[in-house]
Formats: sequence, C-alpha cells, structure tokens
Amino acid sequence: MIHLVGDLQGCCDAFDRLLAEIGFSPSRDQLYVLGDLVNRGPESLRTLERLASFGASAICLLGNHDLNLLAVDLGVRRVHRSDTLDDILASPHRRHWIDWLRHQRLAVQAHGWLMVHAGVVPQWDAAQTLARAAEVEQLLQGPDLADFLPVMHGNEPACWDDTLTGPARWRFIINTLSRIRFCTSDGRLDFKLKEGADTAPPGLMPWFDVPGRRSASTPIAFGHWSTLGDLDRPDLLALDTGCVWGGRLSAARIDGGRREIVSVGCAQAQAPG
Repeated sequence: MIHLVGDLQGCCDAFDRLLAEIGFSPSRDQLYVLGDLVNRGPESLRTLERLASFGASAICLLGNHDLNLLAVDLGVRRVHRSDTLDDILASPHRRHWIDWLRHQRLAVQAHGWLMVHAGVVPQWDAAQTLARAAEVEQLLQGPDLADFLPVMHGNEPACWDDTLTGPARWRFIINTLSRIRFCTSDGRLDFKLKEGADTAPPGLMPWFDVPGRRSASTPIAFGHWSTLGDLDRPDLLALDTGCVWGGRLSAARIDGGRREIVSVGCAQAQAPG
C-alpha cells in the first residue's frame, strides 16, 4: 500500500497510532511524508528516529519547520519560545540527524502525484518544480549551506523571475515549496494571511486557484495549511489536518486506483495562534 502522510511536527504518538490504523509494514508498504517532520510537537527526535528506521520505505519532504531547524543548528536563527527542538539539539547524535535532514527532498513526483510541503507557484509546471527543488536539495547537501542559511529567511523576492540567481533564487524556491498559501494572479507571494481559503481579500487567492496555473494538469498533494480544512479533489490533496493543534493526523492511500483517507485524533501540543 502507498500512503501520503500530513505534517507530523514531532507528534510521534499520533504517528504511531496512524501507522497502526493503516497497518503499515515497511517491508511491504511505502510512505511519503509531506514535510514539517519536527517542531511544535512533544517528540521531534523520536519522530526522526521512527522515520529513519523505515529506510527507503519512508520518503520524507522538508517543510519550513525542518529548514528552520537547520538554521537553528547553525546558530543563525534563535530558538522561538514555541519551538520544541531541544531533544534534537541536545542529542549526542545531533550531527547525524542534521545530516539526515539535509538529505531529504523538497519535491517528489511518484504514483501520479506531485508532492510538496506547501504548494507550487503558478509559473511552474511539474517538471520545473522538480528541477527547482533539485537545485535547493543540492545546496542543502553541499559545502555552501552555511553561507546560505543566514540569508535563507525573508519574503523577497516576492515574484518568480527566470533570471534570479544565487540566494535570491534559492530563497524564492524555498518560500514557494515550504511556505506558500496565498498569492496574486501573477504569482506574487503573500505570507501575512494564514487562515482558510475563504478569508482572502480581493487580489489574493489560494495558490491552487490561480487561473492558468501551469501545474493544473498534475495532481498535487501538500501539507502546511492546517486552517484550510478538508480538501480532497481529484487534482488536489491537502493533508495537514492540524495534528499539533489538537486536530487530526491524516494519511491518504493512493494505490490501486482508490483513494482512502484515514485520520487519528491528536492531543493538543500547541494552542492555535
């Protein structure tokens, strides 16, 4: 069986219950975890240990919280009061886990689905999304990461341009794949609005509703947007169902021509807002 799993955020107990609910076996089944593996939940380190124990049977994407951990590890970003990364940062195996995260993916296409943590800017098709993700994956794994992490965070540039180079280009790619929710019709990213899709003011819309979006012919699965609510369309699967906020942790089975979503309830680890 092939399952896509939404944001874990260090909620390992809920993850274990979900795995039991879907009857996951790493010798037989395949998981794709859509980013935000760690942070805000109570057991970030145990979550990484669980995922790594599955080997190639768990393909993990990086979300904004995972990238934040890389910056915190290097000392270029301060630990936020709501971060729950101490178990990783204090681990004697800290370097192993940081290196493991650096080798995870930003986008994957498999079994008919393009998988990202947050979304896709309207100017990119599936092939371009994968190519741009690969650029940043190479950066994350290479020797120049320490030079980039101090300038990774920021909201500019707000629009894609094929002529972008260096840190500005990589920052935009990361912002799209790990942070996007709303944008304008010409693909200008907005990071202020974080509520549901129906809260957008004039001129803004969910990235997946932009007319003429070049990835529209490709089914896309994503997480990141816990306030979006259930979104289960033939071309879209939104799987962040707010586990860390006391919502649900969800998995979608996509193999065998069927679609089945299974969820388990979660203890609230953080208060919304």
